[in-house]
Amino acid sequence: MRRIRVGTTQLESVPEPKYWHLKTVIGEALDSDFSVGEILPNERDLAARFGVARATLRQALEQLELEGRLQRRRGVGTTVAPPRMGVEVSTTQQAWPGSAQDAWQSFDCAKAVPPAAVARLLGTVAEEETYTLRRLRVTHGQPVAAEQLYVPAASVPELSAIDAPPGTARARAVLRELQRLELEGQDRAVELGSARADDAKELDRLPGAPVLLVTTRYFSGGRTAAVTVATYRADTCRLTFGASGDVEISHHDQETRRAS
Repeated sequence: MRRIRVGTTQLESVPEPKYWHLKTVIGEALDSDFSVGEILPNERDLAARFGVARATLRQALEQLELEGRLQRRRGVGTTVAPPRMGVEVSTTQQAWPGSAQDAWQSFDCAKAVPPAAVARLLGTVAEEETYTLRRLRVTHGQPVAAEQLYVPAASVPELSAIDAPPGTARARAVLRELQRLELEGQDRAVELGSARADDAKELDRLPGAPVLLVTTRYFSGGRTAAVTVATYRADTCRLTFGASGDVEISHHDQETRRAS
């Protein structure tokens, strides 16, 4: 079993919380002694090695997981996490969902009434159904984000003539029809939130886990043609900014804060 080197600093003598100092010590060991995907020793062995209670060790490991340094995988154990995936915030590179550079995997599509906040963004009337695509983004074999794409029927009028059953076949048809539209622009909003039950299940997280919520509006024909609401795991993703570097700070009510 690989040994984690411990410095000479006694955990009992440091002024900061013991678990926080332990987190720093383990984090330094991850940088020097471990590789991505490697499995850490079990909690009992680690607690004995550091001379701390398992509750203290668990706090340190939970903090490292929250920071994206570790991943806890069912049936595997605690492993060293890969570098965080960048979430592009700027809209310098504009493209419809489903374009060649799109990294999302579609797995479902059905017609449903969108959440009220999404309906307001789309400008649809009350109880009007939209095509709702469910998509996943995977990196290093692990799901890191779940997305819902909302497309009003008016944006893809030819779709009604296409005999595509619900599911992946209809999802592909919706994406193909979107490509026929001229994309006039898009805007994006990013905020911190907590995972809903359905998103948490797909992302292998507990409900309420911290996530990054990315809402994108796509414009065509002088109106909003589609809206996506993506839920990114906050422990595996980081925000990246393009050439503009613009950051807009706004205050809005709680209802618009969570559109999905």
